[in-house]
Amino acid sequence: MTTANVKRILFLALLAVCALPMISTAHALIAGILFSLLLGNPWPEMSADWSRKLLQISVVGLGFGLSLGQVWQVGRSSIVYSIIGITLTLLVGLLLGRFFRTEKNTSALIAFGTAICGGSAIAAMSPVIKARDDEAALALATVFTLNSVALLVFPFFGHLLHLSQHQFGIWAGLAIHDTSSVVGAAAAYGQAALATGTTVKLTRAIWIVPFVMGAAWMSKSGGKARVPLFIVGFIVAAGVRTLLPQFASLWGNLAGIARQALVVTLFLIGAGLTREILKNVGIRPLAQGVSLWLLAAGLTLAAIMNGVIG
Repeated sequence: MTTANVKRILFLALLAVCALPMISTAHALIAGILFSLLLGNPWPEMSADWSRKLLQISVVGLGFGLSLGQVWQVGRSSIVYSIIGITLTLLVGLLLGRFFRTEKNTSALIAFGTAICGGSAIAAMSPVIKARDDEAALALATVFTLNSVALLVFPFFGHLLHLSQHQFGIWAGLAIHDTSSVVGAAAAYGQAALATGTTVKLTRAIWIVPFVMGAAWMSKSGGKARVPLFIVGFIVAAGVRTLLPQFASLWGNLAGIARQALVVTLFLIGAGLTREILKNVGIRPLAQGVSLWLLAAGLTLAAIMNGVIG
């Protein structure tokens, strides 16, 4: 048996193990990262494609665990500080880009990805500002690396500071870049944190549309943006649960399957952190990304702990 075949078998075996209930999101992420860095992902493109699809399906499934009332309550309360947070993060991010002398488009993409929704925001904004593939890749590599770190450090600090499930969910939803990392970190913290974090993050992700449209109008590029379908699916799933409460056990089972699917997703995401990505993360973009992320996470945490956000 060739080395390549052995790697494929081990990869599939680990993927199957991640579907077991006793495996957590943190374990799956670490397993994926170690496998990729030590042995190499045998299917990098396929893993990236399936991680995106599985994440979207999982987020829709999580909607069956919430009522429309819960979604509305959390979403409504997060709208104001989402707008303020996004605007301030964008402005500070662009200023940090100038300070670190990061290339203009890469700087803008890092700021936008940090402010709203990581890779999804970067992918939506790239054609609008006419960013080259290498500029988008640098921004994605920077944000992806920090997402992986967030999955591990956020639950640690949450427990260290004795944050409640609700507080942690808000913090994760506002301060972690990507939806996958928000749901991964929140799932590791608790079911209530997962519900809050997912709703806050999806409410925040909707702002991709007006900001991309605004950037397109200012640059006259004609770029367009659409609300991601998985956000619509999440709301529809919550609506189905609300309208058909007599099937509560079924909706609970579907939400449980979705939570475990997130564990598998996190393994695939971890396996996407390759040596090549780490090599491509430049010093200036990384310095900008880390500084902006620490500021956003630190100020958001301080506001939550002092009752300004809650």
